Amino acid sequence: MKFNPCTGKCTEEGSHCEGCGCSHEEIAEMREPVAMLVELAHKMQYENIDDFANAVADSIKYEMELGH
Repeated sequence: MKFNPCTGKCTEEGSHCEGCGCSHEEIAEMREPVAMLVELAHKMQYENIDDFANAVADSIKYEMELGH
């Protein structure tokens, strides 16, 4: 399955968002880890949020390449 990023044209009707095509279940599943990462960034008072977000993305890519 291919990931489709948010387009900002979200819809709540039906089983899938008409903006990005993701299922509402998939969108709901993504909200929890994203909220946890935002909470961590606030807790740590990171000023360089772009570096934090990029490091998280790099960590995800690394783990996926390892097959985790």
